[in-house]
Amino acid sequence: MSLTIALAGDTMLGRGVSQELQRVPPGSLISERLARLTRSADLFVLNLECCISERGTPWQSPGKPFFFRAPPVAVQTLTHLGVSCVTLANNHALDFGEDALRDTFRHLRTAGIAWVGAGRDVARARAPVVLETRDFRLAVIGVTDHPEDFAASATRPGVAYADLRAGTPGWLLDSIRDVRADAVLVTPHWGPNMAPSPVPHVRDAARELVGAGASLVAGHSAHVFHGVDGPILYDLGDFLDDYATDPVLRNDLGLLFLVTLDRSGPTRVEAIPLKLDYCHTAPAEGGEAAWIASRFRKACGELGAEVYEERGRLIVGEPGPSTSRSERLRLQGTPAVGGEDDVVP
Repeated sequence: MSLTIALAGDTMLGRGVSQELQRVPPGSLISERLARLTRSADLFVLNLECCISERGTPWQSPGKPFFFRAPPVAVQTLTHLGVSCVTLANNHALDFGEDALRDTFRHLRTAGIAWVGAGRDVARARAPVVLETRDFRLAVIGVTDHPEDFAASATRPGVAYADLRAGTPGWLLDSIRDVRADAVLVTPHWGPNMAPSPVPHVRDAARELVGAGASLVAGHSAHVFHGVDGPILYDLGDFLDDYATDPVLRNDLGLLFLVTLDRSGPTRVEAIPLKLDYCHTAPAEGGEAAWIASRFRKACGELGAEVYEERGRLIVGEPGPSTSRSERLRLQGTPAVGGEDDVVP
């Protein structure tokens, strides 16, 4: 038994996206081609980088520059995409305080969307959620290594915080070991923004998570995608936002991941190139898709993984018998003449 999980990184529905939702339908922020793809997956998990509320005031923290709050209608964007579960373990879940976080729980619950990585107390914030589909039980665990002042306590709502620079805490490793499921997905918000590759403490923590029994690790925080190393997707990059674009790292060019997972771990990892315009995301094309492919190959190659293309998708691993003639020629360094079209279904 296996299932396909769609995985997306930072999804920010506040600020400019919130204003866009005042004039366009909630389902129009992501192209319908991508929405059909995410809805067709057995499960879809993403990092929700905002609260969903009409209440609250900006979190009082010296030097905090950005505050993201989405309107209640934003939850319809998530349901339109078929989102199964979000992680709230990040540095924006409490941007507008505890009441706004509680509202986020309520809106997600009403929409039938599970969440991890935040709760009304520390026990609930750290607790896994188990998603069941097609007789497969997938446990999802969320954690963030920043900011410490968002951490839930025994008496206060907040996020599942762990200082991963000091090592992976026992509670997190025990949570992976103890959960009863066919597979375990850990989705950490870790490392600094705009890091072009995983930093040392992220690499160390990833190995410990896998060693404790994580079937798949899918991180985020850098705003740019990183490479894949076996069951570790170090950073999913961004999925939807209104962010300024770095001209070198190109955080406006991203990936949507599709991972086939069975009880032994991931058996196939695919990535769909994305173009993030202001408050709208669609499949990347032409030169931008080629740039994404080149960067992803390099990032995976540095981790010892190969990447090939198959009908517009980037596949991690060795090319199989279904790989197109044009792609086989390209991999061999031979120019293709009149090869098949590459498309994203």
